[in-house]
Amino acid sequence: MPSSSTPSPDALAARLRVHVEALARGERNTDLETPARYIESQLGRSARHEYPSSGRTVANIEAGTGPIVVGAHYDTVPGSPGADDNASGVAAMIELARMGIPARFVAFANEELPYSHGEEMGSFAYAKRAKGRGERIAAMFSLEMLGCYSDAPGSQRYPPVIGWFYPSRADFIAFVGDLGARRLVKRAHALFRKHSRFPSESLAAPAFVPGITRSDHWSFRRHGYPALMVTDTAFNRYPHYHRASDTPEKLDYARMAEVTIGLAAMLTELAHEAG
Repeated sequence: MPSSSTPSPDALAARLRVHVEALARGERNTDLETPARYIESQLGRSARHEYPSSGRTVANIEAGTGPIVVGAHYDTVPGSPGADDNASGVAAMIELARMGIPARFVAFANEELPYSHGEEMGSFAYAKRAKGRGERIAAMFSLEMLGCYSDAPGSQRYPPVIGWFYPSRADFIAFVGDLGARRLVKRAHALFRKHSRFPSESLAAPAFVPGITRSDHWSFRRHGYPALMVTDTAFNRYPHYHRASDTPEKLDYARMAEVTIGLAAMLTELAHEAG
């Protein structure tokens, strides 16, 4: 059940690892029910939003209330246990929900191919439903791969041109959105830096830049909501992206905990601003 307290970094790191190991026991592709039940068990009181997809029923899992949505997809590509992509994001979302932050926390189905950038994405179904109901969403944050970090020079790569302005070490977390979300990108990043010393960068760029729209924030932008992605930059630094080798022991849980604590403070202040 949610609490209003933030755990110590060491305790949080241990809990994040437990979630990742539980979720990444095998691919989360053909069987979405097993991870959905685990997420429900960890969130406590939650709602299941089911919808049809490719001849089966899949579900988004939601807990909490408020005008801010914090989401993470729980499916994987075939053949990958998806520790970083995206058990890491789901683990952080679960722990943020437990901190009593006044926001909605949603685990989404169907972010990966063949559903990516399509109407069977869990996030698309959720955003479409919210728009149809006239729900107010002041901001949406997609937690997309939070577990890979390196201090080695040259460990971070970028799309063409962008790398001229950013660090060569993969030791930071990134706040990324399209140009229409630049105000949210700027404000969220400023609040994160206000509350956390963890290295961070931000980028608002045209949607055609590779990677800018490759997560669940895309669905919310399509429905007119401010939305961005918080990410370790995925394939731009992580050699095990979408592979069978994306396993739990590869992740840096101490740094994941630092990021989660910073996000908690940022989200709390942003939620108070949103009212």
